[in-house]
Amino acid sequence: MTDCGCAKAKQDLEEYLHHELDPSEYVDIAEHLATCRDCSDEAHIGMVLTEAVQRACKDAAPEELRLQVITSLRLAITH
Repeated sequence: MTDCGCAKAKQDLEEYLHHELDPSEYVDIAEHLATCRDCSDEAHIGMVLTEAVQRACKDAAPEELRLQVITSLRLAITH
């Protein structure tokens, strides 16, 4: 086991949570999280937030909101 350290684990936490790391980097961070309470707690918070955002994004925006955003974007582009 090679401990990647807290700095590396925290730096790459988002990529770790989204499975966007090379397999060897993923394993290094997973091993670090298994032994470091501080980083493990931070990863847990990140997972909870990621899951909450994923659940919230499953529903489509209300039609009225969608139209307001499109109108605002069109106005911003033309001005």
